Amino acid sequence: MVIIKIVLGLLGLGVVVFVHELGHFLAARLVGIDVEAFSIGWGNPLFKKKIGGVEYRIGIFPIGGYCKMRGDNEFQEAYENNQNSINKVKGTYYGAPPLSRILVSFAGPFFNFIFAALVFSVIWGIGFEVNTLENRIVLVSDINAGERYPADAGGLLTGDRVLEINGKTIANYHDFQENIAINPEKTLALKVEREGKIFDALVTPELDKSSGAGRIGVYFWTDPVVSSVAAGSPASIAGLREGDRILRVNGEDFPYTMAMFRILREQPPVLSMELEREGRRVTTDLVLSYTDAGAADIGISYQTIQYRTAALNPASALVKGMKEAGKTFAVSLRSLTLLFRGIDLTQAVSGPVRITYMVGDIAAEGFIRSFGTGVSSMANFLALISIALCLMNLLPLPILDGGMILLFVIEAAKGQPLHPKAIHVFQTIGVVLIFGLMIFAVFGDILYLVRR
Repeated sequence: MVIIKIVLGLLGLGVVVFVHELGHFLAARLVGIDVEAFSIGWGNPLFKKKIGGVEYRIGIFPIGGYCKMRGDNEFQEAYENNQNSINKVKGTYYGAPPLSRILVSFAGPFFNFIFAALVFSVIWGIGFEVNTLENRIVLVSDINAGERYPADAGGLLTGDRVLEINGKTIANYHDFQENIAINPEKTLALKVEREGKIFDALVTPELDKSSGAGRIGVYFWTDPVVSSVAAGSPASIAGLREGDRILRVNGEDFPYTMAMFRILREQPPVLSMELEREGRRVTTDLVLSYTDAGAADIGISYQTIQYRTAALNPASALVKGMKEAGKTFAVSLRSLTLLFRGIDLTQAVSGPVRITYMVGDIAAEGFIRSFGTGVSSMANFLALISIALCLMNLLPLPILDGGMILLFVIEAAKGQPLHPKAIHVFQTIGVVLIFGLMIFAVFGDILYLVRR
């Protein structure tokens, strides 16, 4: 399974990188810059073929890729030869006008955005399965006694149903999480239902430094109805079946599934369960074993809310896809600012290893449910990564597309070419920054995989 996840992850990342480099490639051809090589993957080519003056390659390392344009390294030659300017030769990168180079640099991130919008459009056009939870909450403080969170300060209680956040309707867990995660340290107005009565509450999410997201200290209510039992698991041996509702465990009422965490904290050797099965009461004992870390795998999955979205017509799907891409870009931009607020970067920043694993993991889990779910899950996640790649490359940092755009905007404003030394210093700083970030990200990836 691990190998399958890695393969799926590499294929997925290859698609996103291909789209990015394709943007640079087509823009370069459009403005008259010669392209010498177009490669998916880095390192020595496993395959290469020259067509129309361009050598197409597949590199030995399948993560990444590049579009090699004629003369894109001429600033380095000019710097080493102590020239005051870069030679302007027709068909070369630096021989093109600054606005043409800006277009080429912008095209990569732009294609990533368009790719994400089209993927979202296709997903909404065919409809997709949604697997979610209720908008009903369970306080973390009720599971972990002694802890206190913003939800407690706001007067929320276990069993409350959150109907609105800042005037936006909250239909399920996904709606709730989307509004909480992007608003750390901002006071939010909630409309809450409790025992048939509606009231207002104010809650200020705290910043979760392990993820950079806002949190208020709630789990989500799931009725303890068994949806599946793993073969050979303690639950299977104890005779639990699909459709069973767990009423009591070890003499304690069991209204929601998160109560199991509180019960297992004491590591009882046996769970005495009272079940409701087809209108009658059933009792059974479930024998547990624990890992050295104190974890126990009972072997139960619980029923969640499942529905399928309606398939939209092409025009509506395209509008929805563009809006979804725009919203994702805005949320990603807001999340980026949180990196400078003391969060744990080893957990919040993902490198190529972790992203590859996550793409493959999401795809593999989706394919287990159904082929359509697997394709939809993988496509949706690739769209999110494509937006992230678009945003990161637009940052005005050396080597990144945004850094090159900044250089060429300055050149256009000055009305004269930049000195090769200035470009050399700018790019050298970029190499150091990007290399350092890659080392940091890969280190975080290793920690992530070890934790898993």
